[in-house]
Amino acid sequence: MTANRARLVTTSWSLLVLVVFLAAWQWGPGLLGVPDFVLPHLSKVCEEAVRIWGSERLLWHAGITAAEVVVGFVLGSVLGALIGYALGLSPRVEAVLSPYLLALQIAPKVAFAPLFVMWMGYTMYPKILVAVLIVFFPVLINVLSAMRTMDVDMINLARSFSATRLQVFRNVEYPTTMPALFSGLRIASTLAVIGVVVGELVGGNMGLGYLLVFFEGQGNTAAVFVVIAALTVIGIAAYYAVVIAEKRVLHYLPSSERRSA
Repeated sequence: MTANRARLVTTSWSLLVLVVFLAAWQWGPGLLGVPDFVLPHLSKVCEEAVRIWGSERLLWHAGITAAEVVVGFVLGSVLGALIGYALGLSPRVEAVLSPYLLALQIAPKVAFAPLFVMWMGYTMYPKILVAVLIVFFPVLINVLSAMRTMDVDMINLARSFSATRLQVFRNVEYPTTMPALFSGLRIASTLAVIGVVVGELVGGNMGLGYLLVFFEGQGNTAAVFVVIAALTVIGIAAYYAVVIAEKRVLHYLPSSERRSA
């Protein structure tokens, strides 16, 4: 079977699963006698989506959440990568700071959300900070692990050609750790959505997390499903943006090696 045909078969089965799921969602609750306030029909959710698109400014709230996700993801990723490389380059600094980084990692990041709200009020900044905290550690750990497992022979070979410390990092260590960095970014892209939503749930007056609390207070289950779907779309978009960037940056690697990184 050719690669194109195998891809077509896989896509067809995936679409079939989606159709079966949507059909079960539409007619399953009625057949099982599940009330609408527990699990509304798919058509009811679609009708609610059309209603709140205009009346509750769904697109505007989704844009706020998406902006917070992007900013939190970028800041957390840059910070995690920089500190990961810095610790990897200096084992002594890593030994000094690792207990404090471990303590910060163990502490539940979502528990910081109320504190950030008290500090900065009902603005975008607490949500972004929670996202930064959650994104920071997957990127840091992946980069640091890649630096720890670096092939020493490659470094020694570069040094044998009188390469400086900066040249060794730029030409050997940094390119070698790129697959691990993107693995961390893929994980972080989905976690950024969680961080932002938690911040909006704790203390928000805008964004999809705010809409979740608003519709939950109304007992509007269909609208809650709409917001969850919107959050899922944002998470999928963030994830595949990282995947596309990875393919462009690591185009020289076989696809199987990129996936296993």
